[in-house]
Amino acid sequence: MSEITERTPTTVSPPPAGGAPNPLRTGLSVLARQREATVFVVALVLLLYFGIRYNSTFVSQTNLSNLLSETAAPIIIIACGEVFLLICGEIDLSVGFVYMFAPFLMHYLVDFYHVPVYPAIILTMVFGLVAGWCNGFLTVTMGLPSFITTLGTGFILWGLTLTTSHAYPATIANSEIGPGRWIGAAPWSQFIWAVCIAAFFFVLLNRTRWGLYTIATGGNQLGAREAGIKTGQIKYGAFMMTAVLGALCGLQNAFYTNTIDPSAGGYQPMFYAVTAAVIGGTAMLGGSGTILGAFLGSIVLATLINGLNVAGISANPLNIVFGAAILLSMIANVRLARLRASGRN
Repeated sequence: MSEITERTPTTVSPPPAGGAPNPLRTGLSVLARQREATVFVVALVLLLYFGIRYNSTFVSQTNLSNLLSETAAPIIIIACGEVFLLICGEIDLSVGFVYMFAPFLMHYLVDFYHVPVYPAIILTMVFGLVAGWCNGFLTVTMGLPSFITTLGTGFILWGLTLTTSHAYPATIANSEIGPGRWIGAAPWSQFIWAVCIAAFFFVLLNRTRWGLYTIATGGNQLGAREAGIKTGQIKYGAFMMTAVLGALCGLQNAFYTNTIDPSAGGYQPMFYAVTAAVIGGTAMLGGSGTILGAFLGSIVLATLINGLNVAGISANPLNIVFGAAILLSMIANVRLARLRASGRN
């Protein structure tokens, strides 16, 4: 006779409160916690839209080179410096005029003073350091607001450019063509520079003591100073880095276009860079910023500029788009910051 064994009934635990997790809601919560994720989605949507809508023109090799090298690269490069300044609670309005004057300075050194081209390029970059140091001195040491300081130095550099050049463009000398290829004339060289610089500043901000001190300076300057951080040196460094990046962009533009134009630079590249940084999640009041977000924000702006041009839309309404993008990004950043602070998804 077979034995009949009595089995204990298996108990099924009740489902957790609220039911099974919703994948869509989980994905959105992860997206909300990442400042760069929303900008990445916007950049991807814009690229896909213009790529599909204007396939034959937008995705051509020539247009993509213009988009990434001519349009996006200078925004990315200058935005890296502006991110550090904005984190510190400062801003540089003069970087576009360093951009404007730098290639003329190289031109004067080579053609008028017969300085060899490589030392002339190095001296031009040193000029960027000096211009940034002056901004730091007037802001940090003299106590002037950086908005006023860099507004004044920007006008000085603007007038210096127009006075010395007589508002006429200059040509690139034959001796400058060779070095110019690896600085900005060769295809994709500007974008390669931009990627390398963004990677360097990403590591500098997120993996070094300098980046930690920069965030501390912008978040609580008094507390950072009492903790032994030399906040003045941090701001000096941010001003000098930004001006050097502006000088580099000026040289790149001159080599790329094969001409030195007194109308190049100015306020436009600076405003684009600040816009990219803000769209990417950098706080205007300091204490928070992201290089990756600025990089993606630059791609968004460059795609809008290039895509609207390919679509044949006038450049006049472009500023309306940029203004709306700044306001919407700031609203989104403030809202997401409140959600993170409250611990909600």
